[in-house]
Amino acid sequence: MTLEVNSAPGRALRAVDQEEGATAMGLAHPKYKVAVVQAAPAWLDLDASIRKTIGLIEEAADKGARLIAFPEVFIPGYPWHIWMDSPAWCIGRGFVQRYFDNSLAYDSPQAEALRAAVRKAKLTAVLGLSERDGGSLYIAQWLIGSDGETIAKRRKLRPTHAERTVYGEGDGSDLAVHDRPDIGRIGALCCWEHLQPLSKYAMYAQNEQVHVAAWPSFSLYDPFAPALGAEVNNAASRVYAVEGSCFVLAPCATVSQAMIDELCDRPDKHALLHVGGGHAAIFGPDGGSLAEKLPPEQEGLLIAEIDLGMIGIAKNAADPAGHYSRPDVTRLLLNKKPFNRVEAFALPVDTVAPGEAAAAG
Repeated sequence: MTLEVNSAPGRALRAVDQEEGATAMGLAHPKYKVAVVQAAPAWLDLDASIRKTIGLIEEAADKGARLIAFPEVFIPGYPWHIWMDSPAWCIGRGFVQRYFDNSLAYDSPQAEALRAAVRKAKLTAVLGLSERDGGSLYIAQWLIGSDGETIAKRRKLRPTHAERTVYGEGDGSDLAVHDRPDIGRIGALCCWEHLQPLSKYAMYAQNEQVHVAAWPSFSLYDPFAPALGAEVNNAASRVYAVEGSCFVLAPCATVSQAMIDELCDRPDKHALLHVGGGHAAIFGPDGGSLAEKLPPEQEGLLIAEIDLGMIGIAKNAADPAGHYSRPDVTRLLLNKKPFNRVEAFALPVDTVAPGEAAAAG
């Protein structure tokens, strides 16, 4: 007699009872290839962005990947113009209008084309995009499953510095980890969310196994602003892997010459942004690098095979929200309720059916 029990998505516990004897085995950990994007966006061109994204999804599938991770707001690219001059300049040059018009709405033909491409490729995609919702934009990550269905939509909790002139903010429901049968427990954050200790701990506490750390490029204000550079921010991704005892996929966009030609309309602006800045990386739960980095101006996919069994070994030493924590000393309060702008409201009398109201009268 053979008995198979699914203990949790992504894991299987099997017991075999035979007349000759009994054997047992414990957790079976998923092992699979992942793909991490390092590429320049089709900047401020939504349709070209969709085509390029689909092309990368197809390339990842051809290379055997079951998961692909995209940079921050890869669709339609990061709004570098906000760091290059005044808000009036951004408006006058048309960047504000173009960015809004080329951002992606969830219920749109372009979004459906992406979901169809993910479904055809039979992999899971973590997309990075500027999400247009009504009259507002959000730094978003959409997790699309191998069946083409949406696993989750999340928004960056707090846009960073000048980003707040462009984007709205997310809420506590966006700090979430999602259990998938084929790839394990997956979550995502954007850019400097990886410098927020409490947000990171909220993710660690949900037993995250695979984390997508999405970055826009590291060529802004380089080399005179180390906090914005590759060394510091790759370190943030690496520390996340060690702290959370999880795999970290860190996609990173590059800046193209075409983008520089549009953005740098004065000679001095070439000191603010330059071509390249791509520093995509993949880290294991021990902090080790799992893929050779590409040159900072080169486009391509980083491919690595990950084994979720490594996580148990890492957490044996230090499980941040488990045996290595001290909840009697420090604990985190997390409000996961969606932040709705409008809540339905009714007086008690409005909830009474007309017949009941007449009878009561």
